[in-house]
This record gives sequence, structure tokens and C-alpha cells, in this order.
Amino acid sequence: MKVKRKFRTWIIVRNILLTIVALFLVWIVFHHVLKVYEQTQYPPIGQIVEVDNQNMHVYTKGDGVNTIVLLSGLGTTAPVLDFEPLINEMAKTNKVVVVETFGYGWSDITTKERTVENIVEEIRMALKKANIEGPYILMPHSVSGIYSLYYANKYPAEIDAVIGIDALFPQAIDYFNEPAPTLPKFLRYVAPTGIARLALFINPEGFLPIADDGTYSEENLKMTKAISAWKGGNKNVVNEANEIKNNINKTVDMTFPSNMPVLLFATKKDKVTEDGKNNVTFYETQLSNSPSSKIETLEGHHYLHWTRYKEMSKQVNKFIDSLIITK
Repeated sequence: MKVKRKFRTWIIVRNILLTIVALFLVWIVFHHVLKVYEQTQYPPIGQIVEVDNQNMHVYTKGDGVNTIVLLSGLGTTAPVLDFEPLINEMAKTNKVVVVETFGYGWSDITTKERTVENIVEEIRMALKKANIEGPYILMPHSVSGIYSLYYANKYPAEIDAVIGIDALFPQAIDYFNEPAPTLPKFLRYVAPTGIARLALFINPEGFLPIADDGTYSEENLKMTKAISAWKGGNKNVVNEANEIKNNINKTVDMTFPSNMPVLLFATKKDKVTEDGKNNVTFYETQLSNSPSSKIETLEGHHYLHWTRYKEMSKQVNKFIDSLIITK
């Protein structure tokens, strides 16, 4: 009798496990079918260029004399859509470009490592293929501060200035005595298995900008959700996160060229270390000797452009005007 009971229990457990596996496989198929449909509904809104035999998305708005190149932070699934309010403001007087690097937005996922060298060269190639001529004003958010520092050091003739949005620079790790961020490798399966889409169903607000109603259009938010389902937590994002420490080691001794103007937008944070350090005191160590270099503090989220895009655009225009005066 005990043997029969154990056998029946095993049959029940097996059937439950097989049902779970079957449902999971059905979900994966459903996710990919829906993804194909969504991609027909939401085609790229910018230009697709070929970089290393793969597609990269470059969006441009405005026709001003100065070309501002926006670079997104780690895990910003749809950079063009995320930056939209800031793009619209700055494009009134400038040419604004967003390069969606591999693994983001409408760009492909690549097999190349997310080293600072590869990312910068891909950005340069995308700009060239899109016929966007420099010199550029780089405007990095968060982790892209590292890439902008490298770019400005290796190709200074291509860069007129750098404007950081709560940007990460390599010296910050030692300055605050904090470890470099990492992501678990298993997260690379979140996008292809449809887990990102499931998370969207459960908590859609967690994938959207924190902003006042009307800041982002309904169409923008629909596209952001769709792309988050396609790309959320893909292998390029995971690899980029886990490459940060190496990229920091390659750039930690770099500083911006002494004559390169640098404007840094910093969040006003109450947190101060025991020895009086905060993000503003750190940014003071990153400014170049250019008379135009300065720090602007704003109340807001790490993604300052979600709510402070109008103030930022005004400050950017003032900064650019100062470049003309001091050149």
C-alpha cells in the first residue's frame, strides 16, 4: 500500500510539473508571436543604420547649428522614448540626436562584449552612417558618463563639450568607497522567455517614467511597454552592467581635456557621507579648467529629464551660448 501511495504521489507531482512546463512553453510562444505583431505596429521612429553587420537605431530632431548627442543610462529600455520631453525642448534651437546602442530600443542585440571601446566605436560608426557630422556635444545620462569620458579623451577633436545628466564617472567608485554595480547573469533570460512581459502585466508602472500626466503621450507609453517586453533585461544589458568594473579600470585615470567645457546636472540629495562627501563635491573634481564648466543642481529623480526637461533645456542653451563667447 505504501508503495502505491508513493507511486500515486509521484504521478501527481509529475503531472503538475509537466503542466507547469507546458504552460511556460505556451507563454514563451505567445510572447514571441505578440512580439512579432508589436514590431509591425511600432516600427522604428528614426533611422536604421548598419554597424558591424547589425542594425542600430539613430533618432534625430531639430536643425540647429549645434549637435547634441544623448546617450542613455544602463537599462533604459527605450532611450528615444525616455528622452522625448527633453528632446522636444532642446530641438527647438539645436539638432538633437539619440543613438540607441545595441540591446536598447529599436537596435539589435549584439554578441560583442560591452566594453567601453566597443560601445564608443559603435556610437561613432552609427553617427557616421547616419550622416550626422561633428563636432558633437555629448549628453550622457548615468553610466554613459564613462563612455563620454573615454570618447572625449580618445577623439577630442570630435567633441565640443560634455553635458552630464547625473552621470557616472569612473572615479566615483573610489571617491564614495562603493563597489561597481553588477547584475545576475540569469537575468539575460528575462526578455527571451517573456518574463519581462509578465512583469509588465503585473506592474506596468514600474517600467514607465515617473512624470506628471501628459508629459509622455499615450502612444509613447504604449511603445515603451512594448519595447520593455522585447528588450527588458536582455543579455547586452546584463553584460554591460557586469563590464562596468572593467570599463572603470580602463578610464579611472582619465580626466576631461582641460579646455573642454563640461556642464554637469546633479540631483539635490540630502545624503552626505560622514566625511562630508556628496554628488556635488564629487562633480567638482570632474570639471575641466574651461571657464564655461559648471554644475547645476536640480530637484528630481536620477532620471532628471523625466521632470526637469524645461529647466535643463534652458541651462543647456545658456551653456552653449557661453561656448560661443569663450571659443
